[in-house]
Amino acid sequence: MVVTPIAVRTSELDSFGHVNHAVYLTYFEHARFHALKEAGFDWSVLDERGWAIFVVRIEVDYLAEAKREDQLLIRTSAHSFRRTSMLLAQDIVRDDGTGSVVARAMVTAVWIGPDRKPMRVPEEVREGLTRPRDVPYATPDLDP
Repeated sequence: MVVTPIAVRTSELDSFGHVNHAVYLTYFEHARFHALKEAGFDWSVLDERGWAIFVVRIEVDYLAEAKREDQLLIRTSAHSFRRTSMLLAQDIVRDDGTGSVVARAMVTAVWIGPDRKPMRVPEEVREGLTRPRDVPYATPDLDP
């Protein structure tokens, strides 16, 4: 599991004063690329190898509102792997000592090779994304 901190900005709020539902997709995406970087696969590595990762499905459950200046943590973990795809579990929790969950997502992403076709998820990526880490508010299973 990789944890990515984020602070809610005013520009991310909707007319009701809480984070717009679409902004959560941006939060989750930012955290996925942070997790890849922590696993050793930042943008330069992906570019060098000609790899891409395409999200083909994302399911989000919104459980509580987040407001201006809230401090949040996005937890990303590899839930499972198939031949060319991976299922990532993500949740957003409050960084206020409670760790209460704001939103959860299950993301299916397909690895794309230099030929722009699906490729096998590299073993080194699988290992990097499943390496144990000490994280705040860790739970053994993020499955919603």
